[in-house]
Amino acid sequence: MRFQGFHEMIAYYARVTPDAPALLRPGKEGPEALSYAGLDAALTRRAGELKALNKTCLAVFSDGSEECVLTVLAAPEAGLQTVMLDDSLPDETAAMLLRYTDADCIWSADGEREEELRPFLTGGVIDGAGKILFFTSGTTEQSKAVVLTESSLCSSAWNGGCMLPLAREDTLLCMLPLAHVFGFVCGLLWGLSCGAAVALGRGVRHYGDDCAYYRPTALSAVPLLLGFLVTRRLFNSELRLVLVGAGDCPAQLIQAAEAAGLRVSFGYGLTETSSGVAISTRGDHFAMEICPDDEITLAGDGEILVRAPTCMMQGYYKREADTLAVLRDGVLHTGDLGSFDEDGRLHITGRKKDMLVLPDGTKLFLPEYEAGLAAALGTGELAVFLDKGVPALLLRSESPDEAAVREKIRPLMDAQPRGRQIGHIYFTEKELPRTATGKLRRWEIEKMIKEKEQ
Repeated sequence: MRFQGFHEMIAYYARVTPDAPALLRPGKEGPEALSYAGLDAALTRRAGELKALNKTCLAVFSDGSEECVLTVLAAPEAGLQTVMLDDSLPDETAAMLLRYTDADCIWSADGEREEELRPFLTGGVIDGAGKILFFTSGTTEQSKAVVLTESSLCSSAWNGGCMLPLAREDTLLCMLPLAHVFGFVCGLLWGLSCGAAVALGRGVRHYGDDCAYYRPTALSAVPLLLGFLVTRRLFNSELRLVLVGAGDCPAQLIQAAEAAGLRVSFGYGLTETSSGVAISTRGDHFAMEICPDDEITLAGDGEILVRAPTCMMQGYYKREADTLAVLRDGVLHTGDLGSFDEDGRLHITGRKKDMLVLPDGTKLFLPEYEAGLAAALGTGELAVFLDKGVPALLLRSESPDEAAVREKIRPLMDAQPRGRQIGHIYFTEKELPRTATGKLRRWEIEKMIKEKEQ
């Protein structure tokens, strides 16, 4: 079924299968179920409570709990603009994002933190009703908030359900952060749009036992999470389908999951398109069929161009120039490079943008990140690249002192989530390779590092 709104989706299944489980949450003696009829009633109550706040823009510090899910699903019905924020954001970064997105109220499971951030709330917005903001990469003020809607997110879930349908008897385990569009659509809405049960993961501390606790039949994962589950053999016997996305995934990792008896599909999508636009459903995992609502073409240089009228963003929040730079006549210029095989399936071949996609699916915009490091270190002779799954720094220096470097960048790193912090530091006496216009030749830098390690 295609739905235009969250509550419409839940209300439909509340009529058709009222007693079927919609959400599974932790209980005293094991998982407890909230039925579709119960979820429908709970959303009505929560929408009323949110509307009574008489506010305009709600910042949700997403922790994946039932209360968080209820709040996010009810907020559009209450006429609110919703801002999805990662619960692990440092307070300083969170404060900047509250101001940037014009938030005038907060939902957080941590009441003390909510009070600490209250001084950074604004006067709200005038025309934000129904907008849902997800961040592309970021935890800095320069990061872009993508304006999506209930309709675009529901359409994306419908696309996914067409490609990989779930039965009403299925249980989808939601382990990914809901503040990321892949986690929200493929960890939550995918299941609800099919009338299946969604098991709400209990957080990072329970990655090791959530499969055994909930006994899911399907789950979505970023490559880092899949690697964790595969390496420790944590899959339950009922699990049959894994959807992997939001980052490059080594073929051997997918093969190891298949060896455990699982069907694995790989998806390609962007925050700007409300998540997935292509998913592999047969044969080669990296040969992806295009989702029903979407159209993908290639520019002359191989850049992937996406037309997705039902799922496309409205734009970047308060960043008209940035929007116009990538969204032209309804076509998104993704900055990613691809090709089509003889069957018309999409293959991702590289990235045009100066951006790292980390193993947890988040993206690191290198010019912005490197500028911060340059300011802290007093030199622009540096480059950041991905090394063993974490950001690494290459610094030109004739007298290398790693301890001194780490001390200088410590304040900058402390403001970043752990996965975005510099792991390894390398030094070189050579001038960093650049183009005639001064841009770093990143492929040559990676070659330099490989030579140093040999």
